[in-house]
Amino acid sequence: MDYQDAGVNIEAGRSFVDKIRRSVESTYSSQVLGGLGGFGGYFELPTGYENPVLVSGTDGVGTKLKIAQAINSHHTIGIDLVAMCVNDILTSGAKPLFFLDYLATGKLNPQQLSDVVTGIVEGCRLSGCSLLGGETAEMPGFYGVGEYDVAGFCVGIVEKSKLLDGSQIQVGDVAIGLSSSGVHSNGFSLVRKIVEVNDINWSDRFDKLGEKTLGEVLLTPTQIYVQPILEALKSGSEIKAMAHITGGGLPENLPRCLKENQSIKINPEAWPVLPIFQWIADMGNVESSAMFNTFNMGIGFVIIVPKNQAISTIEWLKSKDILAYEIGEVMEGNRELIGI
Repeated sequence: MDYQDAGVNIEAGRSFVDKIRRSVESTYSSQVLGGLGGFGGYFELPTGYENPVLVSGTDGVGTKLKIAQAINSHHTIGIDLVAMCVNDILTSGAKPLFFLDYLATGKLNPQQLSDVVTGIVEGCRLSGCSLLGGETAEMPGFYGVGEYDVAGFCVGIVEKSKLLDGSQIQVGDVAIGLSSSGVHSNGFSLVRKIVEVNDINWSDRFDKLGEKTLGEVLLTPTQIYVQPILEALKSGSEIKAMAHITGGGLPENLPRCLKENQSIKINPEAWPVLPIFQWIADMGNVESSAMFNTFNMGIGFVIIVPKNQAISTIEWLKSKDILAYEIGEVMEGNRELIGI
């Protein structure tokens, strides 16, 4: 017997790496040393920092993968993977430098995983970082045919004096919510349960969701906020703190950027709820509190700014094609969200 008899195709793995090589190397910046295929990726720290701090993050895409695999559409999953990591480290004010991925599958399908990597490359371009390397594992018996899982790892950099840790926030500052592109990459176990209970197909269309199928709407990739936020910081905007609204929604994630003696009072009527969230609530008979504790509800990222800069910040973001809303205000409290 040999390795292929056990279900692992070494030649297919080599072919896959060759297939993605040019796409991956298109993300390289001048700081990348060497090429794809070594035991490690080399990245030279950029100059111009007096006291640089490296910021790291890791995440996955969750059971959103089940939908991609069910409808055989994989080109946006990689964008989700990058977004979940770079949006996290962005909250500290860090600029993403490089990204690594881990792909695991039961039987390597070069075209399928190439589509995933195409999305990862696009996510790296959108966030201005290099896809430095990764790992592809073929694991027969662990994943079924057509199944795969992905994980991502990101490293960024920020000047220590500009590191955002919440200490700059004052009572009276306001929360600006940046619109999400949809469900992003959280809450899909609940979505899938609702679809199962109602005997719905991913190919079904609903008037409330427009012309796209349900599967297509749900696979809308996570918004990447890196470029406009870094540009705002560079322009001198007084952003005091940021929060990436992921699993747990606004109630869990927004208080994470506050001091211990602060809370935020939210006005849930301050922004429009996207049709997909209305559809989920209706089809699953999901209470409002459960919706807010599971999904982003149309707000994918939040920045905290002084009250006198709220209007100008919203207008600036609008000029970058990002809808933003004044959704709340910082007050004294116990690090919680009030109003939801």
